[in-house]
Amino acid sequence: MTNELRLICVDLPAPPLFDKAASDGTRTGYEPSAAELVAGVLGKTVRWVVTSWSDMVPALQEGRGDGIWCGQGITPSRAELVDFTRPYAIFDESVLVLADSGIGSERDLAGKRVGAIAGSTNLALAETFPDVTTVPFGGATDDVLGDMVQALRNGEVDAVVDDDVALVPLGEQADLSVAFTVATRNRWGVSVAKGNDALRTDLDAALNKVIADGSLAAQWARWMPTLPFPLAADE
Repeated sequence: MTNELRLICVDLPAPPLFDKAASDGTRTGYEPSAAELVAGVLGKTVRWVVTSWSDMVPALQEGRGDGIWCGQGITPSRAELVDFTRPYAIFDESVLVLADSGIGSERDLAGKRVGAIAGSTNLALAETFPDVTTVPFGGATDDVLGDMVQALRNGEVDAVVDDDVALVPLGEQADLSVAFTVATRNRWGVSVAKGNDALRTDLDAALNKVIADGSLAAQWARWMPTLPFPLAADE
């Protein structure tokens, strides 16, 4: 249907970005709220197309959805497969450890095992830490962050790297702590099929509008009040 914006994502708990869908299919979190704002500007309604992490790009390429709005950092390797809009979010990266680990800085990671999602900007950051052994995660289940946190608690890794927004709520748990944050300023965008310039241009214009009128900043503050809103129109 032409009045639908079909957006691809996974159905997993990743607050405050998104959570598992309610029984009626409703999704909550910053990303669904931002998507609803953008769709409203375009005169469309959002229909979520649920799949797995590994199937998101194939689903887009096969036309099962119009775009992917699901925690994608804009990277050169991904940009070879899809086209990205301007960013709807910019995040730094944090290191999660056990609260009693004594790790509080990059220096403290020397000789340690550091986990991150395979092929991610987080793993690339971990590989810059001196004298660490990086442990890539992915493929065991769709809940890769959950797998990494469980490995941290089991002693299989000593630290986990992920985007700060994903680790803020985890760092509030009694046995976990955010050791430090690196200001990497990773830009996240909506991806569309290669060459779909019409949709990408429409999404960019709608994103610029909701940034300029303050409505996107309001949703950011609603879901991530501890993080400063990082965007300006026409970036």
